[in-house]
Amino acid sequence: MAVILSLETSTPICSIALHQKGVMIGEKSLDVPGAHSEKLMGMIATLLDECQITIGQINAVAVSEGPGSYTGLRIGVSVAKGLAFAGDIPLISVRTMKALSYGAKSLINNKETGLIVAMLDARRMEVYREVFDQDLNSVRKLDSEVIDEESFSDLLEKGKVYFVGDAVEKVSKVIHQTNAVFLDIKISAEYVGFLAFEKFQKGEFADLAYFVPNYLKEFKALQSKKNPLLI
Repeated sequence: MAVILSLETSTPICSIALHQKGVMIGEKSLDVPGAHSEKLMGMIATLLDECQITIGQINAVAVSEGPGSYTGLRIGVSVAKGLAFAGDIPLISVRTMKALSYGAKSLINNKETGLIVAMLDARRMEVYREVFDQDLNSVRKLDSEVIDEESFSDLLEKGKVYFVGDAVEKVSKVIHQTNAVFLDIKISAEYVGFLAFEKFQKGEFADLAYFVPNYLKEFKALQSKKNPLLI
C-alpha cells in the first residue's frame, strides 16, 4: 500500500503529511512557537486518526534532513527515527532544498525554463542555498552565502531564475534583476512525501543507526555577556 508519513521541521513551520502510493491523503502544519517540541506527536496522532490509518499501517517514515533550524531538525529526526525503530520500518531522508525546489517546480509553467534557487533564512543577509535545474538536478552545491546585489548575477544574465523559500522576502529587497522571479512557497511535508515515495520505490533508505541531520553549520551556543556561567 506504500503509506509514508513525512515530517518537515527545518523551519518554524511544523509540517506533516501522509502519502499513499505517492498521493497525499492528508497534511497538517502549524506555525507557532514550540510547535516542534510540544505539538508534533499530537499532530501525528490526529492526522492518522483523520485519515483512518493506524501506526501499524505506515510503511516508511520520511524526514526533511536539513539544513535549517538546529532545534527543529533535531526534534524532527529524533521523532522520525523513533517511529521507524518502533515500527521496524524504513527511514527515508529527503534533502530540504530539493523538497523546496519540487514545490517551486509545481508552480512553474512547463513552457518556462530556468534555474531554481532554494533558500532558507540563516541570519542577517545570510542564507542557506542550493541551485537546481528543471529536472531537480543540483547544479550549484548546497552552501551558505551572504546575499548582496551581485548575488547569482552570473545565473540571472543567462535567463530566468526562480527563488523559493523563507529567505525570499529579504533577498527580493536586494536583487532587482528582471530575470529574478520570487515565488511565495514555504517548505512543506507535502513535497517531502512526494520525493520520499520515489526513494521508497528505489529502496533508497537511510541508515537508522547513523543518520543525522545536515545542519550545514556546527551549532554553537552563545555565552551570556552578563554571566559567564550562563549559556
